[in-house]
Amino acid sequence: MSEKSGLFSFYFRSNLLVRILGGLILGAVFGIIFQHADTAISILTPLGDLFIRLLKMIVQPVIIFSLIVGTASIAPSRLGRVGVKIIIFYLFTSFIAIIVGLLVGNVMQPGQGLDLAGANAVVKELQSPSLINTLLAIVPTNPFEAFAKGDVLPTICFCIFFGIALAFLREHSEERIRIAADTTYKFFEGAAEVIYKVVGWVMQYAPIGVFALIFVVFSKQGAEAFGPLVGVTIAVYIGLVIQLFVVYCGLTFLFGLSPIKFLKKVRAPMLTAFVTRSSNGTLPVSMETAEKLMGVSKGVYGFTLPLGATINMDGTTIYLGICAIFIANAIGMPLTFSQQGVVILTAVLASIGTAGVPGAGAIMLLMVLESVGLSVSSNQAVAMAYGMILGIDAILDMGRTSMNIVGDMSGTMIVGKLEGEMDMEVWNK
Repeated sequence: MSEKSGLFSFYFRSNLLVRILGGLILGAVFGIIFQHADTAISILTPLGDLFIRLLKMIVQPVIIFSLIVGTASIAPSRLGRVGVKIIIFYLFTSFIAIIVGLLVGNVMQPGQGLDLAGANAVVKELQSPSLINTLLAIVPTNPFEAFAKGDVLPTICFCIFFGIALAFLREHSEERIRIAADTTYKFFEGAAEVIYKVVGWVMQYAPIGVFALIFVVFSKQGAEAFGPLVGVTIAVYIGLVIQLFVVYCGLTFLFGLSPIKFLKKVRAPMLTAFVTRSSNGTLPVSMETAEKLMGVSKGVYGFTLPLGATINMDGTTIYLGICAIFIANAIGMPLTFSQQGVVILTAVLASIGTAGVPGAGAIMLLMVLESVGLSVSSNQAVAMAYGMILGIDAILDMGRTSMNIVGDMSGTMIVGKLEGEMDMEVWNK
């Protein structure tokens, strides 16, 4: 049977990220042409609101299912010397990455002066508790209440505990418990695949939603709204460059390896990730590089690289810190010190299980915004700022995915060196 042709066929077969970027460009162009077009704004606003509601709908299910599956998939029997070291490395570099993102964001202040309409409506919403109270509130007294209210940090905390416990029970000595645990894992794995399919459907609507949101922004703000978008893009890439040369090259030197050789050897997986925007899709190139150019044994990279594609998202955490500052500045309510602390906690914890999700960075950004009281579903200004970020997400995604892969390669190389599982003759070629 021949494939259906027509407008809808062309729409669904074309590249999604190109369509989203096209929605941004068309929304900006028509918004500039039709300045302060109240009728058009009133017609398009519900289309943008629908997109935000769809995103809000999938946040909690994505957190719950993906985090449980992500943590439960790490077998405790494999968390020996290699496992403990690589997890510590990944968590440490993710923590450093979000600090880098927030530092760059605080210096460059992307989004400042944009002053999206309706900013004053979020003043009360941004009155967050102290950092100490936030730390205590991470542990939920009632996890089901946290699910229902959409409280991100308590939900993440419970799901990590649940996933780790499930991982241990899957290797229990008693067959009855082992079978029950495997059945539970398969349920959550299936549910995760279902919600990923729903995410895919929601993202098919993204070009329309982005067009509507961006049209409203540029119709009200004019061409000067382009400046902040360029500013946030530059800020993200500056953060990525700092992470590469200061953090990864610095750690490479600290462990007695040549940063220059590291940069040369990691070039192929870094460029592959930049082009494909897929950590999992880059795994074959990463593994070949680890073995043939770095001399790391299969026993190390066979565990560290797939694990890194699941829990290590240094480039994404940089993006989260800078974009959170951009959105807060865009609505005229800069993040306080304690709110930035919450961003750090949310970004590091959320990175554990959401790397395999389509559009992971955009989903994680929703989590971070919710955790500091910036609700996209209840405030139009936040929704418009988020729509602006989503419109340029393809450009940002190339850089952050590339840096995610470099982080995986760096950790694999260093753990291989520490474990004596690295052929220095291969490394020195």
